[in-house]
Amino acid sequence: MAERLDRPHLVSGRATGVLIAGLATAVLMASLVAISIGSVTLPIGAVWRVVGAHLTGRTHGIDPLRDQVVWQIRTPRVLLAAAAGAGLSVAGVALQALVRNPLADPYVLGVSSGASLGAVLVAALGTTALGGIGVTGAAFGTALLSVLVVYLLAQRAGRLLDSRLVLAGVAVGYLCSAATSYVQLQLDPTQLQGLMFWLMGSVAGGTWHSLGVPAVVIGLCLIYLLSQARNLNALAGGDDAAAGLGVPVQTLRVTLLIVASLLTATVVSVAGGIAFIGLMVPHMARFIVGGDHRRVLPVALLLGAVFLVLVDLASRTVDRPEELPIGIFTTALGVPFFLWLLRRRAGGRI
Repeated sequence: MAERLDRPHLVSGRATGVLIAGLATAVLMASLVAISIGSVTLPIGAVWRVVGAHLTGRTHGIDPLRDQVVWQIRTPRVLLAAAAGAGLSVAGVALQALVRNPLADPYVLGVSSGASLGAVLVAALGTTALGGIGVTGAAFGTALLSVLVVYLLAQRAGRLLDSRLVLAGVAVGYLCSAATSYVQLQLDPTQLQGLMFWLMGSVAGGTWHSLGVPAVVIGLCLIYLLSQARNLNALAGGDDAAAGLGVPVQTLRVTLLIVASLLTATVVSVAGGIAFIGLMVPHMARFIVGGDHRRVLPVALLLGAVFLVLVDLASRTVDRPEELPIGIFTTALGVPFFLWLLRRRAGGRI
């Protein structure tokens, strides 16, 4: 189904640059607030001094306890939440452009479930049994396989049928979830408890070491998608229209498939299964700036980062000192949003 790029929206023209600058500032402010609040709440000024000291290399004289809490524990966690939110949001934009279906996202299409299966296989069997590939590699392989199966099942006579897409995604997602549950039964209870919490989404294990791969993958994928923004806009008008404009449709589709799977697998490998971010945030971005991917991609990236930083903050403060999985919050928000979209789509309004 063709998508309108000129749909009604709130911000256009030069105001888009102001919006992006404002969202970047919001990411910074939300991160500072999230770093300051926890089991021990610190003044934002104290957080800024510790972070600033590390950024400038002038760490002499910093309180060791505050330094450990702010820089070693909370800052990498918050940055990982921002990276995960940004990555899943961009993956959602890519998948929705790929299949021209506003209901598409890594979770609904089974990509997240496929990636989770690969990550759990590494935890259960070890990297040696899987040919030496790590968690990210295994998650990417199973994510790509799952979304490829969904893509093939949703086609008839070489054309993609969006009426089949969600059903195929749900079916493949359930199959991957069942396989994941079987693998979990092979683990000992101590492994299982931590793995269950992680599968529902958590950035509690965020460290400076775990930030490198997500940052590089998200950066490279975003650069590629921005370079293809005009082609994505053409693809929104349908395959025939895009081909008429000189877009290599099949090559672009395969590449989008790989990019979305890589983004999802990278996030799942470090933050577990976080649902519905890739569904909600792209719609928010299009509501604000319209359907042009040159604007949607950076806005979705920043919105996703702010959104997940705040959700992670809620997950560790709503029931203090206990911490809840992020997936509880994103699912509680995402399911009503999905049903609302489904109703609007049935009424022919999207």
